[in-house]
Order: sequence, then C-alpha cells, then structure tokens
Amino acid sequence: MKISTRLKLAEIISLSIVVVIAVILLSTTLQMKQEIAKNEAADELFQAVTSLRYLTLEYALRHDERTRAQWQLRSTSLSKLLDSTEEFTKSTDKVVLTELKRTNGNIEKLFSLLVSNHQELLREQDKAEILEELETRLLGQITNKTQAMISDTLSLSEQSRVGALNAQQSAFNAVILFGGIVVLVVTATIYVTLRSVTRPLEKLREGIAKVGAGNLNFTLGFKAQDEIGDLARAFDSMTEKLKLTTVSRDALVDINEALQVEIIERQQIEKKAQAQLARLNLLHQITRSIGERQDLRSIFQVVIRSLEDHLPVDFSCVCLYNQTQNQLVVTSVGLHSESLAQELGMTQGTHIDIDENGLSRCVRGHLVYEADISGVNYPFPRRLANGGLRGLVLAPLRAEATIFGVLVVAKRDAHCFNSGECEFLRQLSEHVALASNQAQLYGALQQAYDDLRQTQQSVMQQERLRALGQMASGIAHDINNAISPVALYTESLLETEKNISVKGRNYLQVIARAIDDVAATVARMREFYRQRAPQLTLTPVNVNNLVQQVIDLTRARWSDMPQQRGIVITVQTELMPDLPEIMGVHGEIREALTNLIFNAVDAMPEGGILTLRTRVAENLLESTKEIILKQVHIEVSDTGVGMSEDIRRRCLEPFFTTKGERGTGLGLAMVYGMIERHSANIEILTEINQGTTMRLSFLVPTVMNDVVKTPLTVGIPTHRRILVVDDDPMVLKSLRDILEIDGHSVISADGGQAGIDSFNDAHGSEEPFSVVITDLGMPYVDGRRLANSIKQLSPSTPIIMLTGWGQRLVDDGETPSHVDCVLSKPPKLSELREALRKIL
Repeated sequence: MKISTRLKLAEIISLSIVVVIAVILLSTTLQMKQEIAKNEAADELFQAVTSLRYLTLEYALRHDERTRAQWQLRSTSLSKLLDSTEEFTKSTDKVVLTELKRTNGNIEKLFSLLVSNHQELLREQDKAEILEELETRLLGQITNKTQAMISDTLSLSEQSRVGALNAQQSAFNAVILFGGIVVLVVTATIYVTLRSVTRPLEKLREGIAKVGAGNLNFTLGFKAQDEIGDLARAFDSMTEKLKLTTVSRDALVDINEALQVEIIERQQIEKKAQAQLARLNLLHQITRSIGERQDLRSIFQVVIRSLEDHLPVDFSCVCLYNQTQNQLVVTSVGLHSESLAQELGMTQGTHIDIDENGLSRCVRGHLVYEADISGVNYPFPRRLANGGLRGLVLAPLRAEATIFGVLVVAKRDAHCFNSGECEFLRQLSEHVALASNQAQLYGALQQAYDDLRQTQQSVMQQERLRALGQMASGIAHDINNAISPVALYTESLLETEKNISVKGRNYLQVIARAIDDVAATVARMREFYRQRAPQLTLTPVNVNNLVQQVIDLTRARWSDMPQQRGIVITVQTELMPDLPEIMGVHGEIREALTNLIFNAVDAMPEGGILTLRTRVAENLLESTKEIILKQVHIEVSDTGVGMSEDIRRRCLEPFFTTKGERGTGLGLAMVYGMIERHSANIEILTEINQGTTMRLSFLVPTVMNDVVKTPLTVGIPTHRRILVVDDDPMVLKSLRDILEIDGHSVISADGGQAGIDSFNDAHGSEEPFSVVITDLGMPYVDGRRLANSIKQLSPSTPIIMLTGWGQRLVDDGETPSHVDCVLSKPPKLSELREALRKIL
C-alpha cells in the first residue's frame, strides 16, 4: 500500500470516529433533556402532595372552610398533574403513576369522611369520644397515604436523576473510547509509516555506498509495493545494467550525481511526510481541546494559540461574518498578535468591510492563499501589508452550508505557506466550524431551557394576578355598595343644608373627596388582570391645594395613631406661592401622595419630621440662557431610617416590601404607575439613618387646556313615580331619601323578584312607574332578568342600571340590551339627576 494511501485512510478513519462521537453526544443530550423534563414533573408532583399533606394537617387543627376549599383545589390540581404526565414513558413509571392516582382517589374519599365526621361531631356532642377517635384514625390513614405518595414521587425524581447521570456517563465513555481509537489509529499510522520509510532508506544509503565503492553484485531485494520499494527496485535494476555494460568514469560520475539528486528529493519527501504527520498530530490535539469547550470564545482562543505556538504564524485572528451588513467582526485575536492587531486597527470588535478581493471569495466558501499581498491594492490586504505581513491564508468557517466566520492567518515572509500548511488550515477550519456549531447548539438549548423556565414563572405570576384581580372585582362591587349611601348623603348635605358651620362643611368636603378617591381606587382594582383605558382625562391641578387636602386626609395616620403610642410626628409644609398648575388626574396624584406619606410615617417608628415641599425647577439652554423646560417638583421628605442602595433600586417593583406581613408591596408600584401615566419622573434621595426624599417632577404645560364645566341642567324632572330595586337595604334607603328630596314618589323593592312583582302590580293602574332604577348583581333574579321582564311588559318604561360594575360594563361594551342608562356606584347626585333628565 502506498504511503500517501495510508495517510488518507488514517484521515478518513479519524473523521468517521469524530462523526460517531458527535452522533452519540447528540443522542445523549436529547436523553438528558427528557430526563430533566421528567425530574421537573416529579418535583411538581412532590410539591403538590406535600401541600396536600400540609393542608390536611391544617384542616385537622382548624376545621375551617377556607382550608377545606384549599384542600379541594390542591387535590384537583394534583389530579390534573397526574393526568398530564406525558414525560413518563417507562412501564415502571406508569405503574407508579397508576398507584399515585389510586392513592389520590382514596385520600379524597378519606378526606370527605374526615369532613363529614367533623360535621357530625359538631352536631352530636354525645358521640365526641368515638368521633374524635375516628377522626384521629382517618387523619392517620391520610397521612400514611400522602407519605406513600411522597415516597413514590421521590422515587420518580430519583429515577430521572439516575437516567440523566447514566446518559452523561454514556457520553463520557463514548468520547473516551472513540478518542482512544483515534489516538491509536494516528499513532499506528505514524509508526508504520516511519518504519516503512526510515529502514528502507537506511539500507538504500548502505547499498549506494557499496555500489559506489565498486561492489556491483549488491542488491537491495525489497518487495514492498510503496514508493520506496519502487526506488529500491530501480536501484537493483541500475546495478544489473552496470554489470552488463562498460561504463566510463565520467558516465559513472553523472550517474552518481543523478542518484544524489534523487536521494535529496526522497529526503525532502520524507521531511514533507514527517511535517504532514506533525500537522495531523497538531490537528488531533486542537480537535480534542476544542471538543471539551462549550463557548465560541474559548474555542477560538485555543485554535489561535495553537497556531501561534506550533505552526507558527506572525498574526492570527478569527472573525465572525455578518451577512446582513456584509462585514466581518473581529472576535478573537491571538496573544502574540495583540500588539500587531493594535497597529493594524484589528482589535476585538473591529468591523471589516468585504470588497471584491480574497475576503469575498472566502465568504463564498473558498480557501484563499495570497503568496505576497504587498502588491494587492484592496483595503484589507493593504492594511495587513502596512503591518509588515506578506503571506496570507483565509479559511472559511462553514456550518451546514452557511459561512459564519473566517480564520485569518498571516506571516511576514512572502511565499511562506506550502500546500501542506494550506491543506492543514482547511481541515482545521472544518473542525473549528463543527465545534463552534455544537457550542452554538448547546448555548441555544440552554437558552431555550432558561426561557422555558422563565415563561413558566411568568405564567404562574400572571395566573396569581388574574385570580387576585377577579377577587378584587368582587370586593370592589361590595365596597361600591357600602359607600354609596355615604356619597349620596354627603352630597345632599352639602347641597341642601345651608346652616352647616364652615368647619363642618370642610369636613364634609374632605369626606366627599375621600369617597371619590376610594371609588377611583376601587375602579383601578380591576387593573390587576384587565388593561387600563389607553388615555387619561387630564385636568388642571393646583398642587398646593392638593397637598393640603392630602395632609387633612392622612391626619389620623401621622398624628392621632402615633400619639396613642407616645410618638410625635411633626408635619411641615414648604409650599411655593403662585405655583403654576399642572395637567393631571386629581384622584391619582392624591392617592400617590397619600401612599408616600404612609411610607414616610412607617419609616419613622420613633417619630420625626415629615416635610411636604413644592417648587418650580427650570432648565436653561446654555447657548442662549433660554428656558427650555419647566417642571413642578413635589417632595415628600422624612427623617427616618432611610434605604440601602439595593432596596432603593428595587423599591418600585410590584410586591417588593420591607414591612413583612404588614406590607403588600403595591404602594410605591402604584405611585410609579401614576408617574408613568402622567409622563412624569420620580427621584429617590436616601441614605441609611438620614431619611428619604421622594421627588415627583411634573412638566408645566406651555398652554393650559381649558376645562369646560358642565352647567347645572335646567328643568330636572320632579314628581315622578320611581321604582328602586336593590338587595342592599342601605342603598335602597339612601336612594329613596335623596329622590324624595327632589320631589319624587319612590317605591323600593328588596331584590329582583320583588321588583318584578311591584312593577306588575302598578302596571295598568292609575299610577304606573315612570322609571325603574335597579342594581345588576342580585340573588336569584339579577338586574338583567328584571330589565327583560319589565321591557316585555312595558317597552316604553325607561330603566337605569346602578351597579358597582357600571364603568366596566360601559368600557367593555357589555351594557344589557334592555337598559337605557348605566351608572356606577357610588352614584353622584348630579349624574343621577342628569340621567333622569335624559331618559324622561
């Protein structure tokens, strides 16, 4: 076999083994991913069973309905998890899952018996001893079964971890095994090649010496079919011809010279073969080194450092190819090439344009060798030539038929790269491209896993917010019902009672503003799971008056409550006179300042000074000293404990709190939301034990929008017979009192069915109802059914729906079809009168 054929065969075998290693690594990676997914599913089952056990014990201690409802929800969640475990495909895993489902069903039955036993215990105290013993046994059985389920889930988790470790160990063993095979193949090839070259050459040298001395009977007698065997047979043929012919001394000298030339050529061939073997060994070392790394930067650094140490080269770097911008970006530069890279302007991050030269051919997939770039006039070769470089090789980095980078290698001497070195660089670029592609795939897989985990956390957070928002919507309805009488009576007193003292009228005005703020807060509670209206209705705001209102509203928090504990908090104001108005929403700004004052009071547990300050800040244009920006600053300062830098950075995040169970983490988050909606800014100036200043900055508009106030409507209808339907007696009484003050005859009905009966009795009589005012959410017969029944009987009778969900119905376009007007609770007297005027 030819020596060149042996070398090619060794190369093919090595490449085949590398491909096998790559396939094995990919297979084990997929197996590890599957085992990781199983482990996560087992952890979810473990957490669910643990929660179920904890809720069982909590119910045994408290016996409250909330714990029982949470137990039922957790049991349902666990059943869904057991039904959706597609990750477990092994028969043993399915057996464990089947057992878990059966045990879960038994636990549900036992818990039902536990609940029934407790209810019976409450009813029949004479059987208390027997029922308590039964309850203890049921609790013990549930505990044992949940413990068994915990053990099963732990076994599933352990099996997945063992599977992942086995897959990793298989990949390691495969790499070691096939890597050893590659080393053995290369070593055997080198040994056999050297053995088949050096010994015959030594014998050939000995034969030449003997024949040169005149011993023409000497023969080498080689039978090998390689290049050296051909040379030996030619030598023996030559000696035979010498014996048969008479050769002159001059002819013999010529023959000897020809032999010397041929020997030199053979020696050069041997040197080339040894250099090729050395390059193959270097290629193997580099391939093994980069195969152990998972990031592009370390792979490129290993390749460049190996080229600088073993090839060697004067300059080397790796550039990534930006196909969109048709540019190369220098990514890694060799350690010995850094000084030259500074001189050439090719440091890390440098962009290199690709023109019609060697670079353009390289990014099309061709290996480019420039023997001497000193005479090339294109920008990139000229840049290298200005640094004293002459020989240049550009090797493309190809992954799946796509060029993603270029390996740049250069030397100071011209014509310095031979064909073997160029071939070596071509093979090296292929190995580097393969390793880089694997690193990118690994990085993409890791990123996908991280994204999936982050997405799961986001979905869970969103579900919690949605549940909180739905609960808040129900609470908002109840709050609106509760404050409706207060709003109506307060507005009526301010309008009708002229003899109230100034102090009393001020108190009523504070109550009215507080009710408006509560209503606005309740309306925003639904924003936990619903989108806010895209635009706010901004009106001129007198900041100084607003600050005084907030001080009055919060007086109990900063004055009365601390004084009960012997703590004194002094409130100071530094309000700038003639402060310009800003455009905003009174209720939102007032609520934000209220939250800031509450936080300042909490930050002064031993008392201190609370300062509210307003001023105007102006930014000047340096060239003309002209005012280009004018802002109103509202500052809330305290002398409390202050904040650390870490807390200052995170204090505006939702649900972040330093108050423990007393805090919700929503106060400053709502302040930040108000700032964003008003296109304002917030600054936090704080220092540990030196207090905190919260500064709100609002732009002063160059042109103030005129607010058109709706004049009081003339011709409010009176002396009408009105049916008021609601399930809240306080709301019914307040509406009846207010409407009767306006001269109406009011009949109230407690609930939807009572409202239908009252309307049916009055219909067709001499005194039918002129209008019906009804609530939406009522037991048994709600407002929609009541409106439908009334319209079927009397389509011309107008219906006003007064509900705590009023604004939401209008925003969502869900106004009931049989309702003529929708008003929100708490109702305003002016809105109620305007609605009556419009529909009558």
